[in-house]
Amino acid sequence: MRLSVIIPAYNEERTIRHILEKIFAVPIEKQVIVVDDCSTDGTSKILQEYAVARKIDLVRHTKNSGKGSAIRTGIRYIEGEVVIIQDADLEYDPGDYPALIQPIVERRADVVYGSRVMNQANSYSHFSFYLGGRLLSFLTNLLYHAHITDEPTCYKVFRTEVLKQIPLECTRFEFCPEVTAKVLKSGRQILEVPIRYYPRKKKEGKKIRWSDGLEAIWVLLKYRFTSNNLNDRRTTSEGIAQAPAGNNTVELISKDI
Repeated sequence: MRLSVIIPAYNEERTIRHILEKIFAVPIEKQVIVVDDCSTDGTSKILQEYAVARKIDLVRHTKNSGKGSAIRTGIRYIEGEVVIIQDADLEYDPGDYPALIQPIVERRADVVYGSRVMNQANSYSHFSFYLGGRLLSFLTNLLYHAHITDEPTCYKVFRTEVLKQIPLECTRFEFCPEVTAKVLKSGRQILEVPIRYYPRKKKEGKKIRWSDGLEAIWVLLKYRFTSNNLNDRRTTSEGIAQAPAGNNTVELISKDI
């Protein structure tokens, strides 16, 4: 199976080149989709270099809209049978890709999450982030009768046809609780695989805030008691729900690899 990697990127000039090289080094057939969320530093220039070298599919937002919006844009360009979400920093190791996609390749799962909690060797940038993640996982399990340890993990892997069926509305970090809620409400189980994690601190560019945790709680509660609209074809990946948020414009810089 071909793996599509969606990378939402915003002002990551210090790490974007390194994470791309790590991804290219993984011996898996893959498509790399980078959505530049209107970066204002040197990120765009670096990505242009990779697009010219035909190593990535590069799409650019004309205004900054958030991680969720960038992921929704990236979904429109998926060509692989399996898709993974990859942050543009160095917190997550692409070397874990083979283990993450194996359950899908073997048809043991349609959705796989990389769990930082299951690997006891991992550390955390701040104890509050660890507690926040545990709280969100507990709430997810309570509301949706699930059994997962790391709901807010970046490494979420899907069989492409499954992800494209999910009507997403997220714009920022609420992608994680929204997609988790809608996967579980659709009746699908989430399989977890232990992964490595190398946290960075806020001074190193970490963007998530405590307010994002509160929003995640609200999103989990909201979708527990609302319809998924999974049968509404107007809200599939080809329709309204996956379109860029607001009046954003998408610039397709390179589509060839």
